[in-house]
Amino acid sequence: MTPADRPALILGARSGIARGIAAALAKRGHPLMLAARRAGELDSDVSDLSIRYNCAVTAHEFDVLDLDGHAGFLDGLPATPSIIVCAIGVLGDQEKDAGEAQATKLIVDSNYLAPCLFLEQAAARMADTGGSIVAIGSVAGDRGRAKNYVYGSAKAGFATYISGLRQKYADSDLHVMTVKPGFVRTAMTEGMDLPGPLTSDAEPFAERVVTAMEKGRQVYSDLRWRALMAVITHLPERIFMKTKF
Repeated sequence: MTPADRPALILGARSGIARGIAAALAKRGHPLMLAARRAGELDSDVSDLSIRYNCAVTAHEFDVLDLDGHAGFLDGLPATPSIIVCAIGVLGDQEKDAGEAQATKLIVDSNYLAPCLFLEQAAARMADTGGSIVAIGSVAGDRGRAKNYVYGSAKAGFATYISGLRQKYADSDLHVMTVKPGFVRTAMTEGMDLPGPLTSDAEPFAERVVTAMEKGRQVYSDLRWRALMAVITHLPERIFMKTKF
């Protein structure tokens, strides 16, 4: 089975970005394995994608927080994936979560610890067969802000880990790409007051992510956010502390 014939594994497949990436990959003819908690809720996605794009689509129960189950999950897949998209994450509520041990632990475990441990095992299995790992991070990890530093610190750790994984496999046929979205209209951001000029719809954003993966990009973020975060990350601390964004 060649890399082109092997399925793409979408982790956190019920998220808006994951659904957009699944559609973009299916459009290109990739078979799909959709993985998430409560996988039964993916039945409509399986039916829609398989009919619309005439590709094989399966759903798989997966809880990234079940650390002892990672190896068994990988062993139980029908094939070693050619692409893994990790779109797992928990935003949380900064005001409520800061200083609360269990809430903070959930955010750190969901956005950093558990995904990193899973991708470490997956990368080792894919190194010989080749393929791509697409890890969805966040621009929130580029600098700690009062509005989301619990979530942002976990995403910062995730980005650093993925950077190290990318260097580890630089001489192999495994491509590792970090994606840093800004604001994307999904269920996660529903109800938030999003700035229109800086907000993307999920499907166009996902299409750009897949195109970047196909081009072998190492890090992808929207041009608007690259420019904005370049300014934010270089602000002197004494000035940054006075900002309200």
